[in-house]
Amino acid sequence: MTTLDPSKAAGLHGAAGHEHHGSYLERKGSFWVTVWDWATTVDHKKLGVMYMTAVLTLFFLGGLAALAVRTELFQPTRIAQVEVKNSDGTVSKATKITGQLFAAPDATSVDKGNQIYNRLFTLHGAIMVFMVIVPGIPASLGNFFLPIMLGAKDVAFPRLNLLSWYIYLTGSIFGVISIIMGGVDTGWTFYTPYSTTTDASYFRVVAMILAAFILGFSSILTGLNFVVTVHKLRAPGMGWFDMPLFVWSTYSTAIIQVLATPVIGITLLLLVFERVFRVGIFDPALGGDPVLFQHFFWFYSHPVVYVMILPAMGIISEIIAVHSHKAIFGYRAMAYATLGIAAVSFLVWGHHLFASEGELVAMVFSALTFLVAIPTAVKVFNWVATLYKGSISLTTPMLYALSFLFLFSIGGLTGLPLGTLATDLHLHDSYFVVAHFHYVMMGGTIIAFVGGLHHWWPKMFGRMYNELWGKVGCILVFIGFNTTFFIQFILGTQGMPRRYASYVSEFTLMHQISTVGSYILLVGFLVHLFNFLHSLVLGPKAPPNPWGGLTLEWETDSPPSEHNFDHEPIVKHGPYDYDRVVPPHWDPKDYPLPAGAAARHH
Repeated sequence: MTTLDPSKAAGLHGAAGHEHHGSYLERKGSFWVTVWDWATTVDHKKLGVMYMTAVLTLFFLGGLAALAVRTELFQPTRIAQVEVKNSDGTVSKATKITGQLFAAPDATSVDKGNQIYNRLFTLHGAIMVFMVIVPGIPASLGNFFLPIMLGAKDVAFPRLNLLSWYIYLTGSIFGVISIIMGGVDTGWTFYTPYSTTTDASYFRVVAMILAAFILGFSSILTGLNFVVTVHKLRAPGMGWFDMPLFVWSTYSTAIIQVLATPVIGITLLLLVFERVFRVGIFDPALGGDPVLFQHFFWFYSHPVVYVMILPAMGIISEIIAVHSHKAIFGYRAMAYATLGIAAVSFLVWGHHLFASEGELVAMVFSALTFLVAIPTAVKVFNWVATLYKGSISLTTPMLYALSFLFLFSIGGLTGLPLGTLATDLHLHDSYFVVAHFHYVMMGGTIIAFVGGLHHWWPKMFGRMYNELWGKVGCILVFIGFNTTFFIQFILGTQGMPRRYASYVSEFTLMHQISTVGSYILLVGFLVHLFNFLHSLVLGPKAPPNPWGGLTLEWETDSPPSEHNFDHEPIVKHGPYDYDRVVPPHWDPKDYPLPAGAAARHH
């Protein structure tokens, strides 16, 4: 084993023409000049920060809708006939409703409360899927770090990147307009005939569908930008298998976005056309086929599940390698597995239609569904092998990576009964599906996103956060998440259907446990929010390489300069060569390795 002199580590990627530039966060003048500078910027870092701010704001809004749904389900709705004494002394019968959060005190029908409930869970789903989870990691962390990890000054098409941001903003505004007007109650999938016959104003439904349609264009343009950037702007010496795994995952995600998103765009446009002009496409009352909508929708929406999870997997690869100070086990297998997941994602949409398609087609899709377990398992086993005998630092990012391994494994394993025909027909549309979906999407994507924020926060803003409070927040999120969703597997196997505003009294205790867990989850996220805000104001200045990483972003200043690098980087080693390279700009006195692990580097 050879170890390079730390004093020479900064030159491992080469240096040509040193020229210092100010931080991208430096103000350009007065407040309004600074606002205009950010509003018209083509700097990928500023756009990443703006995406991140918008995504986290919408995440908070979608989370409030989820809390309202869980609070409604704390008690089942009960309708009883009670005797009421009138002012003239007579007694009459009246209907009393209890356990319904959204009903008026004098309500005589549960219909109004149920409509509000339907709108809230539609709002929660639409915001979280289309405005948070799909764009979240690629648009924020991907925009910020992909060019830096490649050694580039920016993405291939900076102005197109700015256009993508404003398209995303426009789509989100359409969604908010629909919410302000009263929301829609179709469910986030906009299934027909709900989306063509619902009682909600057709303009509100059209506005929400157009929001998803417009957001799709942002995904397509961002994906196209990333594909070209990876192909054309890699630093000298960086071959395909010298790229960090986060770049591989973002690249694979971009391919899915470019190929799959036009399908949902056309589908939603047809849905709007049918709703406005009453032309039969999906509505059976007009001679349309509702199952056709499901095929179109899931041909996009199952690949988009991997748009959500692949960037998360890339983040976990970076965190585990850096915070265990060890090379990724099976790097090439991990890269190929990323591409394999992207490829298989286009073949398995039909497993969402087991209850509405023929037996032969269902059998074929069931068999194809199990294919995705192979490249996914490669990743999970390789992460565990990377941890084995690593110099593990239990930082907040590493705690989130370990949480991801636990939660995502549960999400993946519970997908097996849903991919099996015999069991899926019983579990279909039950709370088992709700729990599985959240273990994959939130236990996977959101957990990795928050872990990635902690991992790269010092690099993005040049400030360290409080590690103790970061760990407290992580533990609260982990406990709250499992309390909320694990018990929903039991609810589903016992027959609790999803999307219902009430339930039989036998399920009361389990729903109450789930609701309490959702509030613990809220507290955990609020701890992180205050910790991040505190770090921006009072946090200690971050060094360039606090964790001891080897990828190119740790060669830049914290926060990075306006043009990313003060020199042209030349890659002379792999992104995870911890056995022969000392991390650049890393001072182990400030952020030491775990006890007994120093021998690994000397």
